[in-house]
Amino acid sequence: MQRPIAVFISLAAVLVVNVIVNMCCVPELSAQESKILQAMKAEMQRTMTDLAKEPNPPYFSSFAITETQYVTISAAFGKIVLEDSNRTRTLDVEVRVGNYDVDNKRQIRGTNFEMGGYFRGAAIPLDDNVDAIRAAIWASTDRQYKAAAERYLKVISNRAVKVKEEDSSGDFSKEKPAQYTEPLIELRINTDDWRKRLRELSALFNSDPKMYGGELFLRAEVQHRYFVNSEGTVLQTSDSYVRVFAQGRTKADDGMTLPLYRSYFAFQADSLPTLDFMRRDIQEMIVLLGKLRVAPLMETYSGPSILSGEAAGVFFHEIFGHRIEGHRQKDVNSSQTFKNLVGERILPEFIDVVFDPRLRSLRGQNVAGYFKFDDEGIQGQPVTTVKNGVFREFLMSRAPIDQMLNSNGHGRRQAGFPVVARQSNLIVKSAKQVPFDSLRSLLRAECKKQSKEYGLYFVEIQGGFTFTNRTMPNAFNVLPLLVYKVYADASRADEIVRGVDLIGTPLTTFKQISASANDLGVFNGVCGAESGGVPVSASSPSLLVNVIEAQKKAKSQAKPPILGFPALPEGKTN
Repeated sequence: MQRPIAVFISLAAVLVVNVIVNMCCVPELSAQESKILQAMKAEMQRTMTDLAKEPNPPYFSSFAITETQYVTISAAFGKIVLEDSNRTRTLDVEVRVGNYDVDNKRQIRGTNFEMGGYFRGAAIPLDDNVDAIRAAIWASTDRQYKAAAERYLKVISNRAVKVKEEDSSGDFSKEKPAQYTEPLIELRINTDDWRKRLRELSALFNSDPKMYGGELFLRAEVQHRYFVNSEGTVLQTSDSYVRVFAQGRTKADDGMTLPLYRSYFAFQADSLPTLDFMRRDIQEMIVLLGKLRVAPLMETYSGPSILSGEAAGVFFHEIFGHRIEGHRQKDVNSSQTFKNLVGERILPEFIDVVFDPRLRSLRGQNVAGYFKFDDEGIQGQPVTTVKNGVFREFLMSRAPIDQMLNSNGHGRRQAGFPVVARQSNLIVKSAKQVPFDSLRSLLRAECKKQSKEYGLYFVEIQGGFTFTNRTMPNAFNVLPLLVYKVYADASRADEIVRGVDLIGTPLTTFKQISASANDLGVFNGVCGAESGGVPVSASSPSLLVNVIEAQKKAKSQAKPPILGFPALPEGKTN
């Protein structure tokens, strides 16, 4: 099961930033083009030439084809339960009618924001047949153009009857075209070896008869991306990904379901952790689940807390990252939390926040938010959104806002969905760091200052979600999995607790950050929003927050299984 952040899957460990070299120059297109690019370029020229004769011709069009090849294998309690492989091609066509200032993509006020939220891609032939691919592009372009021309008329009418817009920027930015191709990667995975590994690792869950879920899941994937637009951009990129996800699940006597996860991400299978490493990880997870099963239930809490680097990364992704995605600043239904705070201090002065899609690894571990070009053909760029605590800029696609008129390479989508501004590799940097033991001492001191018996230490996070709409409270809810009480009396050992969610509102919580450790944790995953699920990462040092609110977690009312786990012969697994 994917972890929500809106869907944010953990795949990580403790890491340190290792910046790769930026592509300062974009190579020219190779003389040898694939048949897919030939078909896309030919159909683009015909589209723009022939539709120029229409009363409302398109001023811009783009074609994107995403070819995905994947293998998935899943095992539970020592047995393979699923194996699948497939190859798909998804076509995305965008047609814009009007001009860069006003076009059919402008929000029609009086309706919910229509940018994103549903699948609109089209399946196309898997054969590299130019005529067949052109026919598929033609059919989709015809539908998109007719819809664009009709909607453009509605935009013009809507502007005539509504009050003046708060944001006076245009609808689409002018950008320099890019031309770049790279060789296509082949999908390489030793399925025999991984079947054996998944059987062995998932069989470890048989050691605890109260383990009601014990699964491992592997997905190896290659994506070839082709992109052509009417401005002259022509791109061909190819990336591979391998993810392994382990889940254990037990149940407390009061009905609360208790999951823990271990997950791993790499661009190539040989960069994943070793079998021994994964085995130790899963054995530790089983022990922790046994402790959680009998742990006391946490009550409502407000007080000082430490967020591990992994937890803090998710914390920033939820309460900050989604609110600085540029398209939300133009949505009249959005809360626009930071729209008028450019140049204002929003975090302690020792905190910087950077988004950098150029990063491919952190301390040798691959990170999921890496890409060369975004899904609008713009080269990925580092964006320092906060410097010395001061908010500086938003993450931008080609949808301008008053404060920023150009893209910074963060227009992203899952194939089949429309592009909006999305996060990449989030990195929280701190100039006020202490050893982690010292951070624990600061937590105890803050507990005594606030007359609290204990503080909380949030170690592992399932994910989270946040609300950014004006019609509901703009709160966040981060979903912890592993939490400890850290007592103000240092002679008392930490105590594991269960059943707590981390809640709050952004600006208030930011003000409570007081110190950080000299470590760095990373949370890799898949974030789901209007433009589907996109791979991201979030990294941060462990943070001391003077006041954190926690509420009781919702729980099942069903009892644990009435019958015990089936008895097995000695030395056997089920």
